[in-house]
Amino acid sequence: MDKAPSQGLILQTLRCIDQGLAVLEKQLLAWAIILMAVNTLGNVAARIGFNSSLFFSEELNQFLIVLITFVGTSAAARQGRHIRMSALTDMLPLEHRRRALATIQALTAIVLATLAWYATTYILRTQAMGRVTPALQFPMWITLLWIPLGLSIATLQFGLTALVNLRTPGSVHVAPRVREHDEVDMPSI
Repeated sequence: MDKAPSQGLILQTLRCIDQGLAVLEKQLLAWAIILMAVNTLGNVAARIGFNSSLFFSEELNQFLIVLITFVGTSAAARQGRHIRMSALTDMLPLEHRRRALATIQALTAIVLATLAWYATTYILRTQAMGRVTPALQFPMWITLLWIPLGLSIATLQFGLTALVNLRTPGSVHVAPRVREHDEVDMPSI
């Protein structure tokens, strides 16, 4: 009997962590997009008004694009809004589709974990070399931290979704808390 309350506490803790990560992702994405817009507008104003670009503008936008791409990847995985090629799996009966998607999600998690590992290795090598960015002279490895972070969180989301699909008969999940719609309105031909 002691096991059930501890499992509830573990699930509750994991949900709190997940909700915290979701809030962090939303904030990072929102502020990165706002900063990118302000930076771009400032650069345009500098070019028009002073006939000279801001020396750091392109570099800053590159950093922000990396952040948006990889934090956005984890946010899309959390919400089940990632690209899926489901033409073949949609034709399968529910239970076969559920197992097929669990397998695909588990394989995706493995690929993402492998990419996160290689990204971390690259960042450690970049740090050891002491590389800095050309314009701002900022340590390059810090600007790349978003890559393994986003890939790791996406790995967690795909892994959890695979587990949910394996343990929840009768429904198909595209994210840990997002079910696939069983009936899709298809246009008649």
